[in-house]
Amino acid sequence: MKIVFFDTKKYDQESFEKIMNSYPEITIEFLDTDLSTHTVSLARGADAVCAFVSSDVSAPVIEALAGEGVKCILMRCAGYNNVDLDMAKKCGMTVLRVPAYSPEAVAEHAMALALAVNRHIHKGYIKVRENNFSLIGLTGVNFHGKTAGIIGTGKIGIAMAEICKGFGMKVIAYDKYPNPSLQGVEYLSLQEVLGQSDLISLHCPLTDETYHMIKKDTIALMKDQVVLVNTSRGALIKTDDLIQGIRDRKFFGVGLDVYEEEVDNVFENREDDILETSVTARLLSFPNVIVTSHQGFLTEEALEAIAHTTLQNAMDYHEGNPRKENLVL
Repeated sequence: MKIVFFDTKKYDQESFEKIMNSYPEITIEFLDTDLSTHTVSLARGADAVCAFVSSDVSAPVIEALAGEGVKCILMRCAGYNNVDLDMAKKCGMTVLRVPAYSPEAVAEHAMALALAVNRHIHKGYIKVRENNFSLIGLTGVNFHGKTAGIIGTGKIGIAMAEICKGFGMKVIAYDKYPNPSLQGVEYLSLQEVLGQSDLISLHCPLTDETYHMIKKDTIALMKDQVVLVNTSRGALIKTDDLIQGIRDRKFFGVGLDVYEEEVDNVFENREDDILETSVTARLLSFPNVIVTSHQGFLTEEALEAIAHTTLQNAMDYHEGNPRKENLVL
């Protein structure tokens, strides 16, 4: 079975090459270029393509892939909102994903963002590098004894809840489908979670229902001086409303590993470029905002798990028995 990997980074290739001996039936061609209508021809002769969360897996791309003989799309990530499932179904394309690689990796990054914006680690680091040892402007708050609101209690949300409990926080949560096995967490309505939480962390998928769930009306429900963290999907938050909320001093701090309009930036070095939009620049202009580049998943353990599950998905597909829990279509 031949797989063409698009938008391959050094860490991708290294993690997959480490385990290739365990999958002798599979050959991989690693490409630096990302998937698009202009690059689909590079998949000619392949049984499957492997794409990532930022790849273009739109209807025109899928139709073109089918024209090149590709029958399977392997997403080396949990999310698949960038995949046009209607076209994939029309073309008879199988779509497989990695639903759980290391929920702890993302949850730990979420807490790292929360701690960093709360204790102004980013500002303190820069000040000390300039030989400025003043503590002015670096005052934070204790998380111990505060209330953490977890929105979305899948595997990552559960891991975040456990971390917050470890910090001595009261944990409340909202999920359309509450998890009865989650102990020590009180499920409330979305409005109640937003209104009672000192720390709000988003861990839900992007759907029509969750699109822009954090906007002017829901921001107004939050406590003043709340800490907001998003390591899930950028479009859960309406960015213009978030920026207005920051300007209105609603937030003590905001930590974003994902944000709207990140597609052209994420995973790329653009230090010499002039950015096409002002969204990123505006977010970075605020002293109480930290933005990272969709790196919540980036641990050695997570990369190894992603590699194993992706190649096992390929083998299961090849043998005609894809796992239901990993099957999107």
